Amino acid sequence: MKIWVDADACPAVIKEIIFRAAQRTKIETTLIANQNVKVPSSPYIKMYRVSAGFDQADNEIVERCNQDDLVITADIPLAYEVLNKGGMALNPRGELYSVATIKAKLGMRDFYETLRSSGIQTGGPASLSQTDRRNFANELDKILNRYLQKIAAK
Repeated sequence: MKIWVDADACPAVIKEIIFRAAQRTKIETTLIANQNVKVPSSPYIKMYRVSAGFDQADNEIVERCNQDDLVITADIPLAYEVLNKGGMALNPRGELYSVATIKAKLGMRDFYETLRSSGIQTGGPASLSQTDRRNFANELDKILNRYLQKIAAK
């Protein structure tokens, strides 16, 4: 398992949780963005910069991730692609995307995109709350602990 982070829009507080988890579990973690992102000095944490452009970071993540890898993203089309490759996708609010619900989420995203493009104000997502942070940390821990137990059992 590797962890891939869609780092362009990932909140700093979530990155800090990811950094601590990568250090604790010794799981290779790569942040991918079209701008430099400061990461701690660690053999487990890397930053990879892609060229500026629409979906460049997303395309790089899809190309690099493998089955059973974990991708941290709020981008629903990226999560869809990751799930299709057999990977896992976790939202920074702690929601683990699933094959069963991702198409409905894509449909809603596209619906809101259509409303926005026609000039209707739909508002943005609520700011990240303490509950969101806790949910993310708890879900990340569950995923990583399951992986570590699976490895230990081999």
